[in-house]
Amino acid sequence: MEYDDTRRAREFASRTREFVNEEVIPVEREVMGSGPVPEAQLETLREAARKRELYAPHLPEKYGGQGLSYRDMLPVFEAAGRSLLGPAALRVDAPDEGNMHTLELVGTEEQKAEWLEPLVAGEIRSGFSMTEPLQGGGSDPKMLETHAKKEGDEWILNGHKWWTTQGSEADVLIVMARTDHEAHPYAGCSLFLVPSDTEGVEVVREIPHVGGEVTGTSHAEIRYDDVIIPEENLLGELNEGFTHAQERLGPARLTHCMRYSGMAERALDVAKAYVSEREGFDERLSEKQAIRFTIAEAETDLHAARTMVRHAAHEIESGGEARIPVSMAKVFAANTVQEVIDDCLQLCGANGIGKDLPIADFYENVRQFRLVDGADEVHKRVIARDAFEDVDESEIEHITRYGE
Repeated sequence: MEYDDTRRAREFASRTREFVNEEVIPVEREVMGSGPVPEAQLETLREAARKRELYAPHLPEKYGGQGLSYRDMLPVFEAAGRSLLGPAALRVDAPDEGNMHTLELVGTEEQKAEWLEPLVAGEIRSGFSMTEPLQGGGSDPKMLETHAKKEGDEWILNGHKWWTTQGSEADVLIVMARTDHEAHPYAGCSLFLVPSDTEGVEVVREIPHVGGEVTGTSHAEIRYDDVIIPEENLLGELNEGFTHAQERLGPARLTHCMRYSGMAERALDVAKAYVSEREGFDERLSEKQAIRFTIAEAETDLHAARTMVRHAAHEIESGGEARIPVSMAKVFAANTVQEVIDDCLQLCGANGIGKDLPIADFYENVRQFRLVDGADEVHKRVIARDAFEDVDESEIEHITRYGE
């Protein structure tokens, strides 16, 4: 399919795809599913990406990136997503990618020097610590209970978080906390940079989860007990934490969509190759109408998902908040990639659940996407709320008269 991507985006995505095929996929089966990818292996891949001038495409050149615009990044993220190792190799993996974006957007020059530059270089890792257990903020962040109190030139942080991606390995955590209890949480929360070795920061455990063995990425439960944070570690504006989080999460939702669509695209490539070779009941599986229709529907839905993501990205790059287009794209893409990968696994039969092919790993990993960066139900609520705000008064009057 042809999209309205720029020439630079298409060229960069093509080179990224070559890199993933030639450098990443050959080592994929050696490390996937066996716990955290060894740092030495990751650094080897990252060095190869640097030599090809592909490393950190989403960041300005002054920080060691390639300086792509947000819109140009999307096909590149899709090409990287063809392997579960691809995003980490190019340094566009979550949560570091979104945290780097946040630091670049609202961080001070001192914060960028201390945290952004080593993050880009791959020297440190980060976590975004917002979700809380049970009674706290999750799908409804208004329930956030973690709080920070100002004392002199310092903040005292107390709270309990979980599902902090990469929390066990993070060197620095971006923590969301209430800083004005009199204000509505959307107007009374702030972000703080908290080094993980700060006294009072306790990683309670790594939460076992579906797909955890595939990539080795942790989701940690963390307690913050009287953690002292210097004033200079406030990230962005005081009490603007939710605004900054939305500036982070909107673009991050779309980059997630493209990483996962790359995964689904590769699953399709594997499945099409498999059914083209496999024979049953006197013909190749690829000649059977049911299988051809399954592939046709998958190709159609993926095309629609890519188009929706590009539309939402255009709105963001044009200066809009794009909450509705982003929510629509996130829900549609998350469900599409899950269905496509599930279909591809089915088409490959027993080989689909075997680990000789990458589809089984994709299958374990993809289910989380309907929860990550906002559950389906939360985004549908946003879409529906907007839809009902636009009810035509004349239609209401017409229905009322009809009822009489």
